[in-house]
Amino acid sequence: MSKPAFSAAALAGVPAGVQAQGIWMGRRQLFVKFAGEAETATMYTSDALSRDLQRQTQRAAFHSVSVTGRDPLANVDFLLTAFERAQLTIPVMLDLDGQRPNELSALAPFVTLVQVTQDAGAADTMLERVFATIRNAAAAGLAHAFVAMASAETTDAQILRTVEGARDASPQTDVIILPPTSGEHVLDRRWSVVLDQAMQLHARSALGARLPAPAGMR
Repeated sequence: MSKPAFSAAALAGVPAGVQAQGIWMGRRQLFVKFAGEAETATMYTSDALSRDLQRQTQRAAFHSVSVTGRDPLANVDFLLTAFERAQLTIPVMLDLDGQRPNELSALAPFVTLVQVTQDAGAADTMLERVFATIRNAAAAGLAHAFVAMASAETTDAQILRTVEGARDASPQTDVIILPPTSGEHVLDRRWSVVLDQAMQLHARSALGARLPAPAGMR
């Protein structure tokens, strides 16, 4: 696949931090964070990103690189060029919302884990794309996980349908159910019941938590 001679993207930086959620929660990572609308953005060329990745991974110890932020797979050529030149020796994780399943395969040679993070109460069309992303990750031989975020309004039925959908997309999907955080950080018994029901549908289900900022990042 030929790459453009010049590519650039708006990043919110390449900070070091701790993964806030999912199956690599608590791991020290180097974050390639695409800027959202409300974030201060810096334009990086693919060359600049590759040099930054090389420099930081050579100077400090990281478990992995996390590619995250707003719509990373809208910048596939940028990431491909950067990863080809960086020649990383640590795993790369894509932390995505799962809305661009067809863009995943091009990056597969450089990726170890695809983690899709999405609201369990999302619309059916969004969840269909989530499950397509999981299927494509499995087909590419990549580790894959689904973080099903729940809010106070999310019903048990909505959570369980996402567990079932992730299982049907790939039996190897690790599903992490992420309850809403309360001020006391105490979960009521509902969540043990939800997990029991989820495990009856899919044995690779677990209840997760989120490391709060500023320690936790994603």
